[in-house]
Amino acid sequence: MKEFIKGLPYLILIIMSIFMAFAPFQPEPHLVQKFDMLMAGNLTKPLDMFDVVWHLLPVGLLIAKFLLSKK
Repeated sequence: MKEFIKGLPYLILIIMSIFMAFAPFQPEPHLVQKFDMLMAGNLTKPLDMFDVVWHLLPVGLLIAKFLLSKK
């Protein structure tokens, strides 16, 4: 798994991270919507939790690649 993450280009991960963090652009990004749900205590459905993980996955891969490159 480490070799797979190390093989991912930074440019692709950065583009994916930005796109997935702000998608959909209208009316409101999912992450903003899910954060509002979390603060209101309404983030209880498994599908909503999966959606948060799905939209943050590229950011997690980018962080993992950065940390692996430092070793």
